[in-house]
Amino acid sequence: MHRRDLAILSGVVVGAMIALSAWAWLQLPADAQVPIHWGIDGQANAYAGKTIGLFLVPLITAIASAVFWAIPVIEPRRANIEKSGKAYGVIWLGTLLVLAVVEVAVVAAALGAIYNVFTVVFLAMGAFFIAIGNYLPTVRPNYMIGIRTPWTLTSDLSWDRTHRIGGRLFVLEGAAFILIGLVQPARSVLVGILIGGIVLTLVILFAYSYRVWKQDPARRVT
Repeated sequence: MHRRDLAILSGVVVGAMIALSAWAWLQLPADAQVPIHWGIDGQANAYAGKTIGLFLVPLITAIASAVFWAIPVIEPRRANIEKSGKAYGVIWLGTLLVLAVVEVAVVAAALGAIYNVFTVVFLAMGAFFIAIGNYLPTVRPNYMIGIRTPWTLTSDLSWDRTHRIGGRLFVLEGAAFILIGLVQPARSVLVGILIGGIVLTLVILFAYSYRVWKQDPARRVT
């Protein structure tokens, strides 16, 4: 999708969120408390008044959409953002869809619906990571999106190879998120998987990007 189409879609999604939140706002009493944060166990652990609670996600979505709209304008390597159009669109669209899922989850919880928010969020995030992983290798070097380490930003070879392996790691993490959402392991196991997975991914990407950078005769040293 083109940037203009994504902007229009963003406007439609934000408008739908606002309409849903406004409808829910009318259904709730003035002193209603809306869950806005859930713990690792899937239980709500933070609440807000109904105005903030119901309209926070639409606001975040509007801000995120504005940032995505602005990225090609402020990016110094704009031509490379344009060459990364499919990946850029997938990341933008995926962000919209995840936030839309969160919006529905918040409204449903505010209205007293009984469901497993843990499963919903992890399935949505898993699908998002898998989508990103499939398109990550197509992202061209830039300063705004992608895996930006000191070495990928100063070596096109490091950028390309790091994004190829990064794409595979994102797909694996996405599959792990989906599995976690379906299996719902014990809290200690879940924390270990999440923290261990994030740390391992970061270590691999940083170490690999540096290794390729060292081997690149065309690397830039500033």
